[in-house]
Formats: sequence, structure tokens, C-alpha cells
Amino acid sequence: MRMEIRTPTNEEREEIMRLSPQSTFEGTMGRSKPSEAKMKLMVGELLAKGSRFLIASENQEVRGWILFGKRTDEFSDQEIGFIYELFVLPEARGQSIASRLMERAVEQMRQESCSEIRLNAYVENRHAIRLYERLGFAARNITMSLPL
Repeated sequence: MRMEIRTPTNEEREEIMRLSPQSTFEGTMGRSKPSEAKMKLMVGELLAKGSRFLIASENQEVRGWILFGKRTDEFSDQEIGFIYELFVLPEARGQSIASRLMERAVEQMRQESCSEIRLNAYVENRHAIRLYERLGFAARNITMSLPL
């Protein structure tokens, strides 16, 4: 069966919530692994504001997901698209699933008249950064840290 990009069922959304701590752990390069309860709270707030998931599904199994929506730029008050989370299960990587999820989310935000789409990535997450650059994203600002 071929890969399908679609809205998740309630059961699939629960599966995403169980796996979200792993997604955050990998995406932050091991710096953060919030509990499932904390992830449910954070994601619940985003969903309540209109953000949504798309999943990549094969044989009725979740292979990856993207969480995206609109938000307001704090400085310009411009409404922009934002990608909050992108994750592909380890056993499904290397099949262009992340690219397909990103492309579908970008297309949906384009149809909603977003003038710009932003996301955050850890500088050490070079694989993700290469993907984003291939899709046309460019660095916009840099957050710096001084450990104390």
C-alpha cells in the first residue's frame, strides 16, 4: 500500500501524543524530554488555537506527523504560518516522508494566505536543517546561549 498524507483519527492522535516526548527529545538533540502529560497540555493549547496535525500513514500505521498552524509575529503583528513539530519514526526514515509532510503543510498554509512560514531547529540538527533548506527555508535569526 502507498503512503497517505491525511488528518489523523482520534486513536492516531493519541499515538502521536505517546510518541511526542521522543520527537521532542530528538528534535532538541537530547536537551529536553517532556512528559506525555506536558506534551498533551502544550499541543492541546496549539490545537485549541487552530493548529492541526497531518500524518503519513502506511497500512493504517502512523509513520510520521507534522503539527502546524498560524500565529502572530510578536513584532509586526503579521499572521504567519508556523511548523511546531515534524517527526518521522526511525524505521520509516529515508523514504521522503518528512518532505511530503512539509510540502503538504506548506501548501495548506499557502492556501490560507500565509505570507511566510517559520520554524525552529537546533543548530546541531543538521539533517533537519538540510531538509528545510532544500525546501526553501533560510535562517532568519539566531538564538544564542551562555551556559552558567
